Amino acid sequence: MPVRWIQEPQKAPATSGAFSHARGAPPYAALRLWPHRSLPKTGFAMFIGTTAVLLAVPTLPLLGTPVFWGILPFLVAAGAAIWLGLMRSYRDGELIEEVSLWSDRLSIVRHNPRHPDQTWEANPHWVRIALHPERARIRNYITLSGGNREVELGAFLSPEERAALYDDLDRLLRQVPR
Repeated sequence: MPVRWIQEPQKAPATSGAFSHARGAPPYAALRLWPHRSLPKTGFAMFIGTTAVLLAVPTLPLLGTPVFWGILPFLVAAGAAIWLGLMRSYRDGELIEEVSLWSDRLSIVRHNPRHPDQTWEANPHWVRIALHPERARIRNYITLSGGNREVELGAFLSPEERAALYDDLDRLLRQVPR
């Protein structure tokens, strides 16, 4: 699952009576989400190499003929399209969502690969988390609402991963030290 707890949730001291984070203190819990990488870098190199060989094999009998020069631009265009498509996929996969939870603040920062970062903050005591089993085309869609906005979380995860994430976040929000 492309979810990593950066800091495990910690319990509040039972005898303190209050649990508040000072500015600059580490969060109560932190979470990092990212999209799946179905093709690692080594697989990328093997795929490009195999594609180049498969494009070259049928053209070997045409070497030295005028037909080869007619087909060559299309072969190069096909290889370039595959290369560019995979590189675009890798750039889109650089998307990261970071969730940080303090006793007085919940913060979500979305690092977009080609756009500026997006941030959202709310008081965790007023945040409502919702799991929408069937919302448009996305199953188990997670939204957080608080303040004056509603934001989505983990839209790039699988439905099962979103359901597990919802359970974790719901439990965590219920355990926020008061």
